[in-house]
Amino acid sequence: MEVSSLYNAQFMDHVTHPDYKYQLEDATHEHDGINPSCGDELHLSVRLGDDGRIEEAAYTGHGCAVSMASADMMSDLMVGKTPAEAIALCDLFKGMITGDEKDADKLEQELDEASMLKDVSHMPARVKCAELAWRTLAEMLKDENAGTTTTE
Repeated sequence: MEVSSLYNAQFMDHVTHPDYKYQLEDATHEHDGINPSCGDELHLSVRLGDDGRIEEAAYTGHGCAVSMASADMMSDLMVGKTPAEAIALCDLFKGMITGDEKDADKLEQELDEASMLKDVSHMPARVKCAELAWRTLAEMLKDENAGTTTTE
């Protein structure tokens, strides 16, 4: 895999002009994620609507381009999803990023533009960067207390 194929214009737009990197007011769920191997840190917030679906998702923090682009793509994808649907997408993303899920059509259909990160599976040092936001969201939504906690 050529690294330049990952760092394309669409990817870089998420890094330089993220749509979901801001402090979310009136969040119903918040969770901190840390990647101690490289120092990426993010604070993820979501607001669930009365129908139980994710109305809004946002993050703050710092990290490498892979980590931040992945968080932005994930936040966009999760709007309108139920917590169960969001967790299933996080699991699918994890399968993709670890190389266990290789069905390109399924990945593109379900993960939309986040499927462009599939080649990170060939870059072991970046796998934890790419999955940080997804792992943080899944853990947050699985936590019945839904309070602010930290994930490493």
